[in-house]
Amino acid sequence: MKLKYQGNARVKRAQLSCLRRDFELLTMKQGDSITDYFGRVMKVANDTRNYGEDMDDVKIVEKILISLTKKWNYIVYSIEEAKDINHLFVDALQSSLLIHEQKFKAGGEDEYALKVTHEESYG
Repeated sequence: MKLKYQGNARVKRAQLSCLRRDFELLTMKQGDSITDYFGRVMKVANDTRNYGEDMDDVKIVEKILISLTKKWNYIVYSIEEAKDINHLFVDALQSSLLIHEQKFKAGGEDEYALKVTHEESYG
């Protein structure tokens, strides 16, 4: 019985190690939608939680913000300046980014990025 438990603990440790690595290596790919990327991040985060590892919203929010593609840089800067990241929930971040994604699609990405930059500079 003891050997079986030690084997299970070893498997659990190995699985957690793989999940931690997967989480660290996650990045948004060119062409990913916010929904797709959040889905990938949350799958790894939830799998990690299922193995008993603590995965709080702050860690997930920080991971998402640092791993978005470059077109999101100005939005990330705005969010970091306007909100306390330590109190930002994953679903609130996703909602905010989805709104920006819709604006990207509606007005063209370059036009929207310039508008955000202009607004940040003046007000």
